Amino acid sequence: MIVTAQHLHTIPTWTGRQGFCHAAAREFFARHDLDWLDFIRNGIDEQLLIDTGDAMALLLVEYAREVGDGVE
Repeated sequence: MIVTAQHLHTIPTWTGRQGFCHAAAREFFARHDLDWLDFIRNGIDEQLLIDTGDAMALLLVEYAREVGDGVE
């Protein structure tokens, strides 16, 4: 499955707000040598996020699987 920026923007958070912080997401992508701009344009294969082992990345993948392409 492809995880998109729309998933990143709409995931419910523990604060009651929607979406993960872009600044922290960019740092995450840099830390794991992933292409942020390509993600914004095209999304990213879920396995690349899973392979990081990062808890928030795993939550994002789980959310993307739940909502699929039907993100509002």
